[in-house]
Amino acid sequence: MLKPLPPHTARLLGRSPSLDWPGPAWVSTARHSRMAYRRLGPATGEPWLVLHGGPGSGSQPDLMQAFQPGRHQVIVPDQRGAGLSCPRGRSAGNHTDQLVADLECLRLKLGIERWSLLAGSWGCVLALRYAARYPQRVTRLVLRGAFGLRLAEIRGLLHPHPIRESTVARHPDWPRGPLSGMPRVLAQLEQVLQVGAPRTATLHLIRCWGLLEQGAALHGMWRSLVHAAILRDRLLASEIRRNWAQLRRKRRQAEAGVDRPGIRPADRRGWQKFRIQSHYLRHKGFLHPGDLDRAVSMLARHGLPSDWIHGQFDAVCPPGNSRQWIGQSQGLEPGVARGHWPVAGHLAGEPAMRAALRRVVQSPR
Repeated sequence: MLKPLPPHTARLLGRSPSLDWPGPAWVSTARHSRMAYRRLGPATGEPWLVLHGGPGSGSQPDLMQAFQPGRHQVIVPDQRGAGLSCPRGRSAGNHTDQLVADLECLRLKLGIERWSLLAGSWGCVLALRYAARYPQRVTRLVLRGAFGLRLAEIRGLLHPHPIRESTVARHPDWPRGPLSGMPRVLAQLEQVLQVGAPRTATLHLIRCWGLLEQGAALHGMWRSLVHAAILRDRLLASEIRRNWAQLRRKRRQAEAGVDRPGIRPADRRGWQKFRIQSHYLRHKGFLHPGDLDRAVSMLARHGLPSDWIHGQFDAVCPPGNSRQWIGQSQGLEPGVARGHWPVAGHLAGEPAMRAALRRVVQSPR
């Protein structure tokens, strides 16, 4: 049985001062697009690039808890078509190598020689792709809840549990299919969501997809809560319970509104997000089989240090993804990759995940 958290780790679980969340700036990129980004901390600070998940989600202030005011300079872009980047929700010309080119355009615009990368979920795919293309521009990688783009993972995101996700499982507008039928399901989702504006069927898809995301996050948090209770770690259990209760309330409100008429601001944000997400999932991130494995191997051979932080109870991206790539890196260059396994699910804001991110980012390699 694990021992209770030491005092310094217990302190990390709490909300500590972090960088302020400023308004956005924009940089013009290829294909008549404008990338929104936020720049936090002093211009002379240690530079970090933060890559959000999704794809299509847009940046969030949660990860700012990992950084120290006065020490870190943090660049947080919204990827093409996501968040406040323009045109919003556009999939034309939107692919992974273009996202990589956008990031390099941003680096040149800001005059940063090298930066470290902190990425989560889908952002890990983009981080690996960028670092493999520009290893001389990257100092280190911190990768949270790495997404492997495997068909089984994608099915896990979209296949509702018949009991836990009963609202989605019974909804007539949600597409269904076995593992072999996932390409058809993804094509159907993308076709409906590419309509110029949200309609009734589109609203149902957006709201059901949001419920599935919340359900997977809740499942991972619940398993973390049970584990913390078994360990008799009251502080951690209390923090997890508070987060879980907040997310459960939000999910119940969303569940009650699945068939509610009218378009709300959350629907427009969801339409933008899931247009991009369905586009990337259908095309498997615009990568070829083995591309991520090759990127991991190449970075290990370059001696680029990486920290892989993966919640033990992640119900969105299997922890086996990180374990595989850590082992692959260690086999080529011992000591280049480290693994961290907090009592957490998938979300960056979960207390043990937040503590692990802060500890890793603020410790030198």
